[in-house]
Amino acid sequence: MIITLISITYGALVCIVLAIQIRYDDYKVRLRPFAYLCMIVWRGLEIATRITSLVLFSTALTHWVILVGMGNLLFFFFLPWVEFWARKGSLAKDVEKNFSKLGTTVVLSMFTLLYACINVFCWSAVQLDLAHRELIERKQRWDRLAMFYCGRFVENFVLITLWYFYNSVCAPLLAAQLLICYSLAVLFMLLFYQFCHPCKSLFKYNVHDCLHCVCFRTGRRGGRGRREKLPPSYSTAATMVLVPEEPLQLLDPQNSQPLDLTNRLGEQETAILEDMMQAA
Repeated sequence: MIITLISITYGALVCIVLAIQIRYDDYKVRLRPFAYLCMIVWRGLEIATRITSLVLFSTALTHWVILVGMGNLLFFFFLPWVEFWARKGSLAKDVEKNFSKLGTTVVLSMFTLLYACINVFCWSAVQLDLAHRELIERKQRWDRLAMFYCGRFVENFVLITLWYFYNSVCAPLLAAQLLICYSLAVLFMLLFYQFCHPCKSLFKYNVHDCLHCVCFRTGRRGGRGRREKLPPSYSTAATMVLVPEEPLQLLDPQNSQPLDLTNRLGEQETAILEDMMQAA
């Protein structure tokens, strides 16, 4: 079991390096030791978690595991063909010049079957583009990468949950360990693409940009929701305040005449004397 896992991990590691060299064949690719370490941990945990989830699920629901495997295989087999038909592309003529159109279709089908078998267990480093001359999509598709790992995490979670409920042995710690190991695999994958990829400077968008975009959209939507739930503020809502009427001189000081302070003082003194006489 351990030897098989090591051999599969080594094969996945070689496929990643070859995919990088094929995609960036115009550049000299050099991988550092930390990059190899990230890829080994990423692929090892991903493949081990996937195989363990399928094996545990098969012990509880034996016949259903065949349906899960065939569903994954058919989905990833037809996915490149659906994209090819959606783009209304034509078959690559340089696949094999000695083959007819039917022979070219058979070769591409075998190539797609190999691609589907790899994706059943782990993320394929090479993404197919059947309309391209080299059959490889050179553009880095972050959306497809995110959808694959999110979907695979949910699938593994469902398989482990069904095994936990239909299995006679209660092992919640094992289920938690499998989910944590797959999360660590995703973490090391992000570290590789963000810091250790040899051609990361050629990316139009990197992992940090994608995560920042997702978090910014989520925060902006949450901010809008909170602003909609808040009661209207006096700073934004229209408010009518009743104030006493101001004298004409204060409202229109330009057209008003200057105040006669002498007459005002005399009137105040007269009113005070009258009050004193009345009080006496």
